[in-house]
Amino acid sequence: MSTIGKNIKKYRQEKELSQDKLSKLADLSLNTVVKIELDESSNPTIETIQRIAKALGVSVDDLLKK
Repeated sequence: MSTIGKNIKKYRQEKELSQDKLSKLADLSLNTVVKIELDESSNPTIETIQRIAKALGVSVDDLLKK
């Protein structure tokens, strides 16, 4: 799992959000969120990462940190 995928999952679970709920908050497809968490999306766009960060209430830097 990529660092970003691990971090998204960690923050999502801390906030007790399902992948489906996060996808709705970020206005993304559920498939997109699942693929990023599982590292099947090799290169998510910065816009996608920004939407997820905003939905989780964290910074993009938080999602990129190792």
